[in-house]
Amino acid sequence: MTESSVSAAVKSGDSKAAGHADNPLVEVSHVDKYFGDLHVLKDINLKVTKGEVLVIIGPSGSGKSTLCRTINRLEAIDSGVIRIDGEPLPQEGKDLTRLRAEVGMVFQSFNLFAHKSILDNVTLAPRKVRRISKDQADKEAMELLARVGVDSQAKKLPAQLSGGQQQRVAIARSLAMHPKVMLFDEPTSALDPEMINEVLDVMVDLAKEGMTMIVVTHEMGFARQAANRVVFMADGEILEEGTPEEFFEHTKTERAKDFLGKILDH
Repeated sequence: MTESSVSAAVKSGDSKAAGHADNPLVEVSHVDKYFGDLHVLKDINLKVTKGEVLVIIGPSGSGKSTLCRTINRLEAIDSGVIRIDGEPLPQEGKDLTRLRAEVGMVFQSFNLFAHKSILDNVTLAPRKVRRISKDQADKEAMELLARVGVDSQAKKLPAQLSGGQQQRVAIARSLAMHPKVMLFDEPTSALDPEMINEVLDVMVDLAKEGMTMIVVTHEMGFARQAANRVVFMADGEILEEGTPEEFFEHTKTERAKDFLGKILDH
């Protein structure tokens, strides 16, 4: 991943994100979440505009992944409201299924169906949920697999691919549903170091194309270069947010300074 290509992604995203603050694609308002007595999300307020790349960082246990999972209701919230494109998250049923088709999710683990080919992994949801024909689904899937650089692997099973290749397939699978926003929950954390850039390169390309993205990550290089905005969480709260330059060069809170001091020294 070259710095110039990432910078181009940032400029593209900035231009698309500008002017939409009053009409957010994702809006999280006064959200609280408990796991038993543990208060994991504390009055979270966040808006993400169309075409924006929002990167969420923070120490383990800060609530980053839980927040990401509430946005497509993989985790239910205890209070507050989350809206996607102006509509509150449905509680259950067909409306929730439709919503999840509009909010793509890429996890730490690849979650591919081990007994199905790469092509079948990508086409399954479009055929079942979007009800498109096999021929159309196959055509779109091959285009997406080519887009993420693994079309030559279409007939193989997931176990025959590297971790980086499997994660790129997972991205293609989410894109096959034509989502309005993509959620990435530490997408490179399970990868060997040499495979990380091949996944980040795909994410940078998505940013260039104007995909709205919410990315939970420990990859500070990606956060610094590809984000339009960085959010820092700790102990279930958003403690700081700003542009990458504001956050990394002019960190305001001691908690964020301590976190960056530890993670950037390694």
